[in-house]
Amino acid sequence: MNFICDISFKEKINIFSFEYLKCIKFIIGLETDDYVFTKKLYSKLITTSYIVEDFLDFHGAKKNKEWVFYRELSAMVRHLSLAGYSQRHILNRFNFYDFGTTTTDYFKPDAFDTLKMLQDSLKVAAPVILEEARRLDIKLPDKGYDLSYFPGISSSQLLDHNIDDFNARDQQRENLTRISSEFLEIVKDFEQFAFYERYDIQKIKTLVPAKINEVTIRRFEMLIHNLQSSFDSYVVNTQSSPENQMLEQLRSHFSIVFHILQVMGRLLHFYERHLHDIGFKDVYKVVGESLTNLIDPDILLDRAVNFCLFFAWKFLSSGKELAFRILNENMETSVIEVGIPKERGFHSRPSLLVAKIVQHYGGEVKMHVNEAVFDASSVLDIQWAGGKINKEQIERVVFKGDSRSLADLEILASVNYGEDHMGKGIPLPSELSYLS
Repeated sequence: MNFICDISFKEKINIFSFEYLKCIKFIIGLETDDYVFTKKLYSKLITTSYIVEDFLDFHGAKKNKEWVFYRELSAMVRHLSLAGYSQRHILNRFNFYDFGTTTTDYFKPDAFDTLKMLQDSLKVAAPVILEEARRLDIKLPDKGYDLSYFPGISSSQLLDHNIDDFNARDQQRENLTRISSEFLEIVKDFEQFAFYERYDIQKIKTLVPAKINEVTIRRFEMLIHNLQSSFDSYVVNTQSSPENQMLEQLRSHFSIVFHILQVMGRLLHFYERHLHDIGFKDVYKVVGESLTNLIDPDILLDRAVNFCLFFAWKFLSSGKELAFRILNENMETSVIEVGIPKERGFHSRPSLLVAKIVQHYGGEVKMHVNEAVFDASSVLDIQWAGGKINKEQIERVVFKGDSRSLADLEILASVNYGEDHMGKGIPLPSELSYLS
């Protein structure tokens, strides 16, 4: 079957550009700076610019001097619009989020500044796009869309919560335990990016893209999205539940971080692929320089790091205590009694392995040595316990708490806490491979 369409490239680019350029004309025709782009406008810009970009890529525009800039402009519109759509969603939803006692007063002004930067960049690019279309002899629409075509969708009201799924509640505690543990794992992994004072641009450029880049941020975006999807699928959040407010707060932390990372991923993609100096040669260098006249790379990097990364960490961090609380209120608990490490007791290696098991699951586990109680997630606490054990010549201890941790602690104890009789490390069972 022949899928070749028998009309010319020029005729096709006119067709594929029409709605895209109609959006561009709408932006140029805005008579006030007070208009805030709606999600529908961003959505239209995303789809129409992608149609143009994809069409041009299919026909090799990236390697053609005449068409490469028009192609790059459509890519710019798409990625900035994707970021703008997510940023507008955050601001639309923000008043409906519940972050408990976390202070968020300074988030909205910073978020709106970021949205304004994205919008202003698109407004600056619009006349350049139209001029490039004229240069390429692309037919322009007579006019842009009417303002009424892009209404806002947000309001101050929510529909009543009057559907509760009671059939799934048997798995509620297990699901909350798992999801809270996974959230805490993400927080721990994200700590490598934690910072508390905004970076200057020189510092940011040492981080992007060497340490902070699109690939890294997209990985965290995926992890948070999977976690949110799991929460929405398996956690029953009923109107009558006494823990309803905590669950709403936990989901608020998932949601805002996910959308912030969406914005950051798009900004980093555009910087790394289209603005960063690496790879710019000949015509690409000229195109890159032309794009930097439309959007300042330093401002884009500042928003990616000093807004997106900063607040992603802030909301992950503020959700940590909440996740611990939900985890410990819903996890299954048990008690085990095990022997101590033979020959050398709880010195550094076995103490570290015990603490890593408890930290892996995130639930509370206590180590009982006669009447004394120690925190099994703390290497220092376990070593303090080791001193008491040695002094009182105790041979067995009791662990109480998270059943998942206790099951792995039993496995660890069964192999003498990963040591031979000389105190040297030995391979651990496959169930404990995460300790490697």
